[in-house]
Amino acid sequence: MMKDKMTPVERSKALARGERVDRLPCNPNIANGVARIYGCKISEFNRSARTIADAQIAAYRRFGYDGVRIFTDLFPWAEAMGAKINFPIDNTADLAAPAVDDISQINSLKSADPYKDGRLPIHIEAMKYLIDELGQDVSCAGGVVGPFTNAFFLLGIEKMSKLLFTNPDVVHRACEVSLETCIRYAQAIIDVGLTPTISEPMSSSTVVNPKHFREFGAPYLQKLVQYINSKGKPVTMHICGKTEKIWEDVVAMGVAGFSVDNVVNLQKCKEQIGDRVKILGHVDPSSVMYAGTPALVREAVIKCVQQAWDAPKGYVIMSGCSLPVETPFRNIEAMMDTAREIGYPIDPETLDKM
Repeated sequence: MMKDKMTPVERSKALARGERVDRLPCNPNIANGVARIYGCKISEFNRSARTIADAQIAAYRRFGYDGVRIFTDLFPWAEAMGAKINFPIDNTADLAAPAVDDISQINSLKSADPYKDGRLPIHIEAMKYLIDELGQDVSCAGGVVGPFTNAFFLLGIEKMSKLLFTNPDVVHRACEVSLETCIRYAQAIIDVGLTPTISEPMSSSTVVNPKHFREFGAPYLQKLVQYINSKGKPVTMHICGKTEKIWEDVVAMGVAGFSVDNVVNLQKCKEQIGDRVKILGHVDPSSVMYAGTPALVREAVIKCVQQAWDAPKGYVIMSGCSLPVETPFRNIEAMMDTAREIGYPIDPETLDKM
């Protein structure tokens, strides 16, 4: 594997000053695959802050990517508010039962305390280890799901999907209490010294229509973004699936970076909103990164860079979503090495010949 000439922090600062750097920022978004690199079971993340941090540290030191994050699955916040979660021994956690069995219980929902409830204190503690050991070299983040997505897990995905049409008051209440939890957790992230990032998969236009996103999702998501921004922190947001119809809504919230799925037209995204927000994406995490070859990864990275390297607000090479746990190390290495091979500033003619 090739070696970098700069640390991610050095690279980020130089790019902000308009100076030459060794390469574009690159983040494979390895997620719980860090357990494979560190050599532990994913279930160990549910009880050990030290293990979460050490796995992230091991993965960063092996591959040298531009950003580490404490984020294990989509459900710690709903779990801390009463949802039941399945915990496989060596795979990512999943929702077993929502926090509310009947909508008559909606007012019993309470926001979570990040220092007391569920696995949240473990994640906060992991952030402390992470920033102590890597904070001088690489950007450290704490992930949180957005309030709209969390509301789905409080009410149940199928039930929430129906309530969008039949009982908007209950949906708003679930989003309101979710927002309280998200804000409290974001503040805890900031207090440790990290930057919050937001994952909002259920806001995808593949899941809900843009009308419902604007009515139920966007108002609470915007309040979370505004809160984080008010604390002097930029926000990077990821929304899975198709998002073209809500790009303008997302940009209007004041996010600094927008991570897009591989089903999105990356060049169109750059052309429409790249003058107002940094674009991150969007190498296919499944058919390319997981199931492909290093040569296919190289080809996909080059194509993404061709489409988006000149985004006015910047571009980060990234997978379109979290990588599958068993993604081959050689493919992660190929993503990083291709970014190093391309270098920066970009020479479009050289890129076309690669």
